[in-house]
Amino acid sequence: MVVGPSPFLSPLQRQVAETGTFPPVPKVCVVTGGTGFVGQRVVEMLVERGAEKVISFDIVPKPAEGYWDHPAIEYVVGDIADKDAVFAACKGADCVWHLAAAVGPFHPKDLYHRVNYLGTLNVIDACKAHHIPKLVMSSSPSTRFDGSSIDGLTEAQMPKMPLKQYMQEYAETKSKAEMAVTAANSDTLFTTSIAPHQVYGPRDNLFLPNILEAALNGSLRVFSSPETNYGYNKVCFTHVCNYAHALIIGERALYKDSPALGQFYITSDGNTHPCPEGYAYFWKTIDEAVVAMGMASLWEKMTLPSWLMYPLAHVSEWIGWAIGRKLKLNKFTVRAMMMHRWFNIDAATKDLGFEPIVPFTTGWLDTHAWFRTHWLPSFQKKSGFGEIAAQSQAKIDVQAATLEAKSA
Repeated sequence: MVVGPSPFLSPLQRQVAETGTFPPVPKVCVVTGGTGFVGQRVVEMLVERGAEKVISFDIVPKPAEGYWDHPAIEYVVGDIADKDAVFAACKGADCVWHLAAAVGPFHPKDLYHRVNYLGTLNVIDACKAHHIPKLVMSSSPSTRFDGSSIDGLTEAQMPKMPLKQYMQEYAETKSKAEMAVTAANSDTLFTTSIAPHQVYGPRDNLFLPNILEAALNGSLRVFSSPETNYGYNKVCFTHVCNYAHALIIGERALYKDSPALGQFYITSDGNTHPCPEGYAYFWKTIDEAVVAMGMASLWEKMTLPSWLMYPLAHVSEWIGWAIGRKLKLNKFTVRAMMMHRWFNIDAATKDLGFEPIVPFTTGWLDTHAWFRTHWLPSFQKKSGFGEIAAQSQAKIDVQAATLEAKSA
């Protein structure tokens, strides 16, 4: 039975959920990382589309506010690196969507291996042990980043895994996890891996909060490089509803002799971007969000050249090491903000039937409105050196505390 949409959606998200026509979903679903930004929307969307039972498995407990208390949703607190907990959560599922991960460049090094790689092995083993027929993994394009600009490449045109050198621990451990999921594909367990690029939307707790916090603290500037015509780097974005939709229809593409079996796909807002080839200009887009929060345009301030930013990133990483906390400014972030990062998503369209359900322009404006209403009133300026947003740090602290407890 299809139910109404989650009560915690933005007006645009609610409109899309209520007016869209979508294929059926499995009766019993498991979503690891189910209280995360994307995971929460996947859980909601599965229920909205008729799932009878959805297990949301996450190390972070469901907060008291902002999460759907629907009878079809069971929130299970557990560690993805705890094999027994994963096995118990996955039992009886028709499909597992594996989203649990230590995300971004801000975690302790050991946590990436434990969560991203070993946790994925536990999910694979649980699927095999319980004869679960389908596994959809949330991956990342960074598994194939070698530092070169990506200017409209397809998945097949990107560097092949494993890379000789990865730009960060997150990418390396997600790469190992994805290769394990691909290797697990068989006649009894159908698998596929689907990635977004630069996810955004209402309730974002990583990308936009960190950008906006830096802007409102007065520290954000346009990073300029001759490689991208001094601040005009091309980037594709993925609305959280578009990515959740891609993951969910990915399950429908898992059948005998499907072209999606054991494959990797990148999704984005596609041809709904301002440039219909499939991209927007990164700093222009970020500036729109900054101005929407009532701040002066970034273009009115001095831009920061690449020859300055890379040495500063080295200094920031050293300071972070000295104080025992990773900071926003690091070599990976600097490189990512100075390179082209957009992809040709034709493969996802062809093999998965993926089309964006939220157009970029309306999705971006709706996100501005949500942040003005729900994020901006509680924003407080910081005097610290480059610390990451409180929402991001809170989840990192929970994951890191578990690692410390296991190591004790």
